[in-house]
Amino acid sequence: MSSAPLLRPGPVVCIGETMAALAPDPVAPLDTAELLRLDVAGAESNVAMYLADHGVPARWVSALGDDPFGRRVRERIAASGVDVSGVRTDPARPTGLLVKNPGTESTGVHYYRTGSAASALGPPALDDPAVRDAALVHLTGITPALSASCRALVDRALRPERPYAVSFDVNHRPALWRDEPAAEVLLPLAARADLVLVGLDEAQALWGPALTSADAVRALLPQPRVLVVKDGARAATAYVGRGTYTVPAPKVRVVEPVGAGDAFAGGFLAGLLRHDDPVRALRLGHLTAASALRVPADHGPLPPPDRIRELLSDDDNAWNALSI
Repeated sequence: MSSAPLLRPGPVVCIGETMAALAPDPVAPLDTAELLRLDVAGAESNVAMYLADHGVPARWVSALGDDPFGRRVRERIAASGVDVSGVRTDPARPTGLLVKNPGTESTGVHYYRTGSAASALGPPALDDPAVRDAALVHLTGITPALSASCRALVDRALRPERPYAVSFDVNHRPALWRDEPAAEVLLPLAARADLVLVGLDEAQALWGPALTSADAVRALLPQPRVLVVKDGARAATAYVGRGTYTVPAPKVRVVEPVGAGDAFAGGFLAGLLRHDDPVRALRLGHLTAASALRVPADHGPLPPPDRIRELLSDDDNAWNALSI
């Protein structure tokens, strides 16, 4: 584990693939849809955009194809206030594509990303000037599933002598792990990170149904200095050093759930960086996730800054009664 302070001054650098995204508009199952809306989707760039929304300097490092989708992705993320100087254009490989298929219980996702520009990323990406002064490098469990070179990138980013802290969102995507067990790869990677985010249901799916509580996940992952366990629409718990902090989630009218986990990560990291207070960080994570849950896209508008400050300062009774 890094000996550097968890949160030194500097930008947050988010590394990973972002794709063009097609989704039915209005929201409906794909096989009945008449029209598709073009947007962008990527866990790491979602986090970067939400960090920028919260006023935290954020960079996104990746690769895109030399094609219209790639140009659309770059322009969309740059327009959100994210530094994209570390994104290279690959003339030989395409930009990845995903298509959302909303259902009554959940949203399915069809990926068309094999051989994409971002799947060719590797350890040299960490030598980019955009990474060198990072305070925090944010990674997810999606990247090591994309290719051997992408896994080598994550492995090197987590080297013990790293000069920056690393946050790792487990972000298990079963469709990307058909050739090997994700559990055996993601657990040791998470154990080497400084800060880890994982859903309770995600942990159970990966590492066994016996993980019935946030405390059980902490027992499995004692190494990270900060561990956040998200329990769906109920609550999130942060383990910071020897302290344990649980904050219930507000009630939200859900339009589409994809992207909410990335939004929570962006809000939590922003809260930790700006307030150094686990409870406020968890609240900001919930508020940011609510912004994603209330729109069909991965990235939704935040409440006004004054309203956010008010909600972060509410007493527990007011917070626990919150409905958005």
